[in-house]
Amino acid sequence: MGGTTAFWYASRATGIVALLLLTAVLVLGILVNRQGRLPGLPRFAVTSLHRNISLLAVTFIAVHVLTAVLDTFVSIPILSGYERLWLGLGAISFDLMLAMIITSLVRGHLNRILWRAIHLLAYLCWPVAFAHSIGSSRDLQHGWLLELSVACALIVAAAAMWRLASAARQLPRAARVAAVLAQHAPHASRQARQRISR
Repeated sequence: MGGTTAFWYASRATGIVALLLLTAVLVLGILVNRQGRLPGLPRFAVTSLHRNISLLAVTFIAVHVLTAVLDTFVSIPILSGYERLWLGLGAISFDLMLAMIITSLVRGHLNRILWRAIHLLAYLCWPVAFAHSIGSSRDLQHGWLLELSVACALIVAAAAMWRLASAARQLPRAARVAAVLAQHAPHASRQARQRISR
């Protein structure tokens, strides 16, 4: 019984830490600009930070899954009598994560558009993992763990709103650049015609 209880606690603890790490990975991914930078950090530091937190999250998820299986209370999600839907969502989230990891490892051999499309699964992976966490764990449905989960959701929402606001601010700048280019285009074409006629 003691071993099973230890596995249960280990599974719960690693699941909570994995949720925090996945939240950090997603928020980093949302906040990074098109050049792969965060304000104040060079690109290599952002890339390294994102990769290392992602790998740490995967490690905790692997231990979470292993200890859940060793607990013997949980089996294959579809066959489990315990929270079948929520365990299934956890398995889907894990599969999406594996797809992202595998394609990132072979990124140099993939078409950039295909890699990016698969990598965008992170935006689906997090809410599925979040639903799994809340639904499968009664611990996260009340008390300070629920507050921690809500804080994760609020941080993700705030990062997404910041990114959308940042994108909206860039649209007028793009329109201004297009207007300046359009304004100078007739002048440039007139100069080009004059050069050709010489």
